[in-house]
Amino acid sequence: MATAVRISEELVDEAKKYGRIDRRSLAGQIEHWARMGKCAEENPDLPYSLIKEILIGLDESDQGEKTEYTFG
Repeated sequence: MATAVRISEELVDEAKKYGRIDRRSLAGQIEHWARMGKCAEENPDLPYSLIKEILIGLDESDQGEKTEYTFG
C-alpha cells in the first residue's frame, strides 16, 4: 500500500541521481535507502558492503537463484 510522505527537495534530487545509476525509480531508490538504513541500524557491527551482499543474496534466493552450500 502506497503512502504519501513529505521529504526535502534535496533528498528527492539525490535519489533521482542515484536512481538513474542503478535504474531505479524515485520511489524505488528511496525504498532502497530506507531498507539499507534499517538494516544498518539493526546490525551496527556489519559494514555496508556486507549488508548489501546479504540483501542481494536474499533477493536472489527469493527469485529462485540459489544453490545448496556443502560444508567441508
